[in-house]
Amino acid sequence: MTKIVELSDQPTFTIKDVSSQTGIRPVTLRAWERRHEVLNPHRAENHYRLYSERDIAILRWLKNRIDNGFSISNAISELRSLTSNNIWPEAIASAPTRQASLPNNTPPDHYAKELFRALVSHDEERAGDLLREVHALFDLYTVFLDVFVPTLREIGEAWYRGEIRVTTEHFASAYLRGKLLSLLQAYPVRRNAANILIGGAPMEQHELGSLMIAVLLRSEGFRVEYLGPDIPLEDLVDYASYESPAMIVLSASLEDSAEGLRGLQASLQKLGKNAPLFGYGGRAFDLHPELIKKVPGNYLGNTLKLAVTNIRNLLQARVKATA
Repeated sequence: MTKIVELSDQPTFTIKDVSSQTGIRPVTLRAWERRHEVLNPHRAENHYRLYSERDIAILRWLKNRIDNGFSISNAISELRSLTSNNIWPEAIASAPTRQASLPNNTPPDHYAKELFRALVSHDEERAGDLLREVHALFDLYTVFLDVFVPTLREIGEAWYRGEIRVTTEHFASAYLRGKLLSLLQAYPVRRNAANILIGGAPMEQHELGSLMIAVLLRSEGFRVEYLGPDIPLEDLVDYASYESPAMIVLSASLEDSAEGLRGLQASLQKLGKNAPLFGYGGRAFDLHPELIKKVPGNYLGNTLKLAVTNIRNLLQARVKATA
């Protein structure tokens, strides 16, 4: 296969040509150039952008990474890491894909509304187009906080109001769960990084929030093991005794699930010097803040971003304390 660096860097192709050959909309390409400096195309005398074969190959490679679950910022970081070590990926032969028909400069909340409509209509093709578009335009925090979370909230409220069937609610949750798992598995597992176990409290069946945290942490280079919902605590403590994770993070949306976490900190501390940090969060603690005083450990906050920040800070403090 031909390496990208072996292709011509002669500026020849217009942005329309590039869009046709890569399947990337011109507005998306301009956004990548403006926000991420992904390319620096030559400007012709008429000020039109001109791209080379190498530019097109780079864009195809980036799009392939996005289609496999990476955000554009992470895909670009990976490419820069490779090329800074004089390692160039092989060029990808890629046929153009059908482009999403969304207006230019679309804000995240519009995507959330469109994704809601696609999911309640059981339209996987439309949902897939929307997700490819948002991953191309926004970072993971924006995708999760401003697209996924509002979509899930609206689906839950529509079910509560009786506007959609429970089968539709299950379909939407299962669809997004699958996408999040694909994202999680797309990131490399860094064996030498701090290991974090993430999952749901006992009796907890809602897992999309903890899955999003798992993806965000793995995207930042942490080693993350996602254990799923409804984790038996006795088994978890036993696993931690020989796995020695740096931290355990559990979520609870139900009051009973949150109550079930009250004794976990004490059980973990019996592991001695290998005891992991324990962090928790979830809707149960947002609705019943008095639970925070009842559950020993580290409450991680009421947003995904705050939870990830607190986890990072707790692990950094742990490293300094043991240095």
